[in-house]
Amino acid sequence: MRLALEQARLAEAAGEVPVGAVVVDEQGEILAAAHNAPVSRHDPTAHAEIVALRAAGQRRANYRLEGATLYATLEPCVMCAGAIVHARIGTLVFGARDLRFGGVRSKFTLADSDLLNHQVTIVEGVLGDVCATLLQEFFARKRAAR
Repeated sequence: MRLALEQARLAEAAGEVPVGAVVVDEQGEILAAAHNAPVSRHDPTAHAEIVALRAAGQRRANYRLEGATLYATLEPCVMCAGAIVHARIGTLVFGARDLRFGGVRSKFTLADSDLLNHQVTIVEGVLGDVCATLLQEFFARKRAAR
């Protein structure tokens, strides 16, 4: 999660919402680390989780990342939760809940839904206070700059 936080700080430095994600394989090897980039890439799908999943898939030469763990500083949205399920991620670990758009716990429970053919193990709240503070301070500065 600390590496995901480093990625989130890179996003913030680039003017993006500070969210970071890391994909780790079953042996603990880092397959990919990424941060939010929809503004800089002009791509609404360039959330940290999607960028990390794409890079991990390329590294593994497989779109399925069975057994891998994805660490994210913020609860994934519905789009990212769907991609996590499609990638067959084994475990999702996230820091802060996203009370407005959360697709895993806050608004929806997509990633471990019995309605789908794959359920992800979910661990929440890891370094949650640090992740939440990073986001709160970012948006407070944005509001103050208006």
